[in-house]
Amino acid sequence: MPDGGVLTMAVAGYTKTLAIVSHLLEYPDPAWWDELPAYKAAVEEIESQQARGLLSEFIDYVEGEGKKAYEEQYVRSFDFSMNTNLYLTTQERTDYGKQSEEMHRYKVLFLENGYDVNRQLPDYLPALLELAASLQADHAKDVLTSIKPRVELLRSRFIEAKLAQSFLMDLVLMETAGLEVAS
Repeated sequence: MPDGGVLTMAVAGYTKTLAIVSHLLEYPDPAWWDELPAYKAAVEEIESQQARGLLSEFIDYVEGEGKKAYEEQYVRSFDFSMNTNLYLTTQERTDYGKQSEEMHRYKVLFLENGYDVNRQLPDYLPALLELAASLQADHAKDVLTSIKPRVELLRSRFIEAKLAQSFLMDLVLMETAGLEVAS
């Protein structure tokens, strides 16, 4: 969440789903594990049965893996792999000019919506999802549609790598589609 706090329970629909997905994609440090029960409880409040089911299954998977095994899998998948890391502009790592322009566009997205990312690069997927979760539907749709091609590519790479996080990408795309239809 932009304020760095635990998910408040008074958020609706896409907002709650995106906030939970954002958290689940973050590095599983001790604070992440401490907050996991609150996020697990928040999942039960999601209206969409499909979203609730996918998030519950993912959290069950994480808990089943255990702290050490899940952290090792996370580091292997996201910190040491250029194909599956969570920085969206690295997907075009052959064209540094394009990467720079895209990074600037992400930075502008944050600034135009009243946020600045000073502890994270602006192309970091959890930060972008957190931003979308904090915005009104029309602005959230703009953020999500701007990252949709990257999320689709990441999803396909997650599937190829057999990562459970591919289901989280499904949820992001589902919420994006819902906001596109609603407008």
